Amino acid sequence: MTSLPRAPRDEARNRVRHYVITMSIRMICFVLMFVVQPMGWWTWAFGIAAAVLPYIAVVFANAGDDSVPTGVESPRIEIEAPAEERPSASQEPPVITISETVAHPAEPRS
Repeated sequence: MTSLPRAPRDEARNRVRHYVITMSIRMICFVLMFVVQPMGWWTWAFGIAAAVLPYIAVVFANAGDDSVPTGVESPRIEIEAPAEERPSASQEPPVITISETVAHPAEPRS
C-alpha cells in the first residue's frame, strides 16, 4: 500500500461519473418541476435545484484529487521489531566450522 495519489485516468473517470450523476439529478428535478401538480413549494425546490446543480456539478468535476494535499510516506520507514534476547555471558553462541579439502583432478586415462 502506498501513499501515492490515484492514477489520472482513474481520477478523470471518477470525476466524469460524479458529473453525470449530478446532471441526471438535475434533469429529474427539471422534469418534476413541470410534472408535479398542483404547484407548491416543492415546485420551487425542484426549480432551484435544477438551476443550482449545474454549478455544483462543474465545481466538483473540476476539483480533482490534486486539490486535496497528500503526504507521501518514505518507503524506508520500517516497523520497529521487538528487542532480541541477548545470550548471557555463560552461554556462548554456537560456532560452525567448515573445513575444506582440495579435490585432486582425476588422472586422465590412456
